[in-house]
Amino acid sequence: MIDHTGIVVSDLTRARTFYDAIAAPLGLATASNGPESFLFGKSREEPIPYLWIGTLRPSYWAEGSRPGLNQMHIAFIAPSKAAVHDFHAAGLAAGGTDHGAPGPREGAAGYYGAFLLDPDGNNIEACWREPL
Repeated sequence: MIDHTGIVVSDLTRARTFYDAIAAPLGLATASNGPESFLFGKSREEPIPYLWIGTLRPSYWAEGSRPGLNQMHIAFIAPSKAAVHDFHAAGLAAGGTDHGAPGPREGAAGYYGAFLLDPDGNNIEACWREPL
């Protein structure tokens, strides 16, 4: 289970535009967290898990780290195949880069996903799984 994770971005406004756009298709939201970061998650009522997104240099970073240097991958649960398509379209329109169009994924039965690179090159996925 994930409590939270985080990524560092080079341009908070550009990142916020991208994550605001992909939030709605996934049933998620963004929330301000100060002048140098924001949170991406379910809601104020259900704050965990969340993704912290900001421009601050984390204390745990290894020497030489910078935004997008070590590409992060995070997959968000989509409520339907249609939501995977909406996620992909919204992300492209908000400055994301296609990294895998919506569709089934080989080797993963009942798995349907789409991949985008956010403005800093982090690999962001939305996926839907057929019920077991």
